[in-house]
Amino acid sequence: MASIRIYVKKQIRLDRLNFKQNQMYKVGTVGVDAVKSRLSAAQGPADSPAKPLTRSYAIQKSKRGKGNRRNLMLTGDMLGNFMVRTVTENKATANLTTRKGRIKAWINQKIEPWMVFSPKNKAAVAEATRQALAELKPRLLIERLLGGKQQ
Repeated sequence: MASIRIYVKKQIRLDRLNFKQNQMYKVGTVGVDAVKSRLSAAQGPADSPAKPLTRSYAIQKSKRGKGNRRNLMLTGDMLGNFMVRTVTENKATANLTTRKGRIKAWINQKIEPWMVFSPKNKAAVAEATRQALAELKPRLLIERLLGGKQQ
């Protein structure tokens, strides 16, 4: 008699635990605001001071009265155009709105990564996600007790 072995992988599936789009938009907006506040304070990707500007650019920026720190605020367009662009139930994507801004961002990204989450930014996004899950939890428990998704 032949024997048959059946292997069952026990995995937790979180792909069905989706946020609503407006909740994901709130989480994405918190992330973008955290990055913008870090950049306006001239901090780098590790919450340390950003790389210094080149000598000639620092002089040019100081003459315009904008200071000599790397805060992406010469004209204000870089951070003004950085916002949440697309949102789904499980992902929020942020980028600059204009093509010219995306090119400038790419060049600045090569100098020093700035479109990244620092440890403080990650903590802010994690807290916003916890709040979104806290809002979602009562609805999930009720749906589970009623035997599925109920409207």
